[in-house]
Amino acid sequence: MKQRLLSVGEQGSHHVFSQNKRITQLGKSGQIEDAIKFFTQMAEKNTVTYNSMISVYAKNGRINAARNLFDKMPRRNLVSWNTMVSGYLHNGKFDEAYKLFVIMPRRDLFSWTLMITCYTRNGEVEKARELFDSLPCSYRKGVACWNAMISGYVKKGRVNEAKRLFDEMPVKNLISWNSMLAGYTQNRKMRLGLEFFNEMDERDVVSWNLMVDGFIQVGDLDSAWKFFQETQKPNVVSWVTMLSGFARNGNILESRRLFDQMPSRNIVSWNAMISAYVQRCEIDEASRLFEEMPERDSVSWTTMINGYVRIGKLDEARELLNEMPYRNIGAQTAMISGYIQCNKVDEARRFFDEIGTWDVVCWNAMIAGYAHHGRINEALCLSKRMVNKDMVTWNTMISCYAQVGQMDRAVKIFEEMGERDLVSWNSLIAGFMLNGQNLDALKSFALMGHEGKKPDQLSFACGLSSCATIAALQVGNQLHQVVVKGGYLNYLVVNNALITMYAKCGRILEAGLVFNGICHADVISWNSLIGGYAINGYGKEALKLFEEMASEGMAPDEVTFIGILSACNHAGMVDHGLKLFKCMSKVYAIEPLAEHYACMVDLLGRVGRLDEAFEIVRGMKVKATAGVWGALLGACRAHGNLELGRLAAHKLSEFEPHKTSNYVLLSNIHAEANRWNEVQEVRMLMNASSTVKEPGCSWVEVRNQVHGFLSDDSTRSRPDIGVTLASLNSHIRNAFHISEVSA
Repeated sequence: MKQRLLSVGEQGSHHVFSQNKRITQLGKSGQIEDAIKFFTQMAEKNTVTYNSMISVYAKNGRINAARNLFDKMPRRNLVSWNTMVSGYLHNGKFDEAYKLFVIMPRRDLFSWTLMITCYTRNGEVEKARELFDSLPCSYRKGVACWNAMISGYVKKGRVNEAKRLFDEMPVKNLISWNSMLAGYTQNRKMRLGLEFFNEMDERDVVSWNLMVDGFIQVGDLDSAWKFFQETQKPNVVSWVTMLSGFARNGNILESRRLFDQMPSRNIVSWNAMISAYVQRCEIDEASRLFEEMPERDSVSWTTMINGYVRIGKLDEARELLNEMPYRNIGAQTAMISGYIQCNKVDEARRFFDEIGTWDVVCWNAMIAGYAHHGRINEALCLSKRMVNKDMVTWNTMISCYAQVGQMDRAVKIFEEMGERDLVSWNSLIAGFMLNGQNLDALKSFALMGHEGKKPDQLSFACGLSSCATIAALQVGNQLHQVVVKGGYLNYLVVNNALITMYAKCGRILEAGLVFNGICHADVISWNSLIGGYAINGYGKEALKLFEEMASEGMAPDEVTFIGILSACNHAGMVDHGLKLFKCMSKVYAIEPLAEHYACMVDLLGRVGRLDEAFEIVRGMKVKATAGVWGALLGACRAHGNLELGRLAAHKLSEFEPHKTSNYVLLSNIHAEANRWNEVQEVRMLMNASSTVKEPGCSWVEVRNQVHGFLSDDSTRSRPDIGVTLASLNSHIRNAFHISEVSA
């Protein structure tokens, strides 16, 4: 009888165990409502049941529900506390996790390791180190905490600190060695990584995989292939790493050959091969593999949905999403991105609202979608509803505020961010540049260097553009040196910015040298130099470059013709300008924009051919702009055409009713015709339309200092600008360790 009762007890225990396992499975597959229903209907629950449900809530973003269940538990064990702490950490609530950690009735090594690991994974290495340094003596020899701390330093790129900690370890295991090796391979320090690898007393397949992946990261496929072939007993990760390396470098045939040779394939290998085809937009082949898969997971479905999205087949993507056994937030986010990519932002928002439960990536996709399509207010409103913002969210908000000219709000967010990455700095610098605050852009560039952030091609492009706008040649020279030192001359966007900077600073020879050093110039490169010749009065050189552009098979665009027509304008080459203007549409199928018409009006107006200029305005296929009427008004002023000047001034006042310079031009035309009553009338109109006149401003560089002049500035000097730029020179030299350059 007793034996029978024990058997029944064991059966009950087994039944509860099976039910607990079922809850976990439902949670992992994202079927949160089914898991809740199953938990509620369970007749018998033990501590493990509660722990499982807490974990399900936490991993699906319902951290408050997890805490409520934790507080209602009849009994808690150490696993319960660790699960709740882990839940807070998983949801980014580090302060709440730490509060719970502090009041735990007891902690084990796992508790300490959990907190340290989660801080390091979130990039908060200093907090992790504080916990690590406060470890009880009994746990100091626990290798897991040391390994977590080393991995944290590695993730932040602080390889030297990781190595110091590694050398101090009282006991090392293979994970310790591999963690340190990852520090070298993941941070592209393959020479040191190879030396460290050769020093290892023991290696496993992870060690070899790290070396293969490291060489792939630096583009050395030959060395990666050599290490892959020398790997003893390669596992599926070895095969997938090499397969993905080939795919990333465009060797899709090699990837497929490896896939076909794999001794055994798991779902990760199938997903990797499908992903390789998707990256190459070979969706038909990806679809064939998808259909052949023995089993699929959420990654498989999401990858295929992403594939259809990439080629704009939203109906197929939506159909596949509807076929998924269970909805996955990654697949739903891919669908939102697809709608946004196809300019269907409202449909994306409707789909977003249907989801109901979002993760941070989903929120960011919708916010970025609004921002990308210029719907900044909607992006900002949505971001305010978001609870757990990450760095991507804050960076997007900085860009949004910059786009609407609210740089004070952008700066405030930037300053309040706990941690900033390169995108944060670039967003701020680009914001200053776009809003005309070029000195602030250059200051931010210098500060970025002082904080140890290495600029990328976008940072340099924005910095050089700011130098171009205010003709800060010496600062531009310093940035050029940083570009050379950092190896960024291979980036077209940087070279193009250098060409523009030198051209706008009047150094057209240096601009030409940069252009000649480009291996594969794009249309922006050609346009930058043609525009540089134009603004410096080198009309013949601009025409010659335009002819070279055509002979090399580079098709011009609208910007090319703005530059070349401006060059003809500045050089007085009327016939060449007329010929080029006519061949725009006939030869290159480029319909003229208002800017092209303005160039032609100015070109004809300069030589007194006002009737022809007016006929061009009347025959425009697009709506005239202030630039067109302004060019005509200026020509009328130069040649004393009062009647046409009054018409141009009237039209111009519709576009710029508060711009006093237009009234001044008309007033001068009347004055030169001795029509003083009309002069007085225009002056009265000018006073009525604008109470504050915006002063004109220009810059000039003297002895390596830039001076700004305002039309109403009685001092006629702005030494503060020169001092600021000299200070920036010093900051950039110190931040990036470059030598003095004489302009």
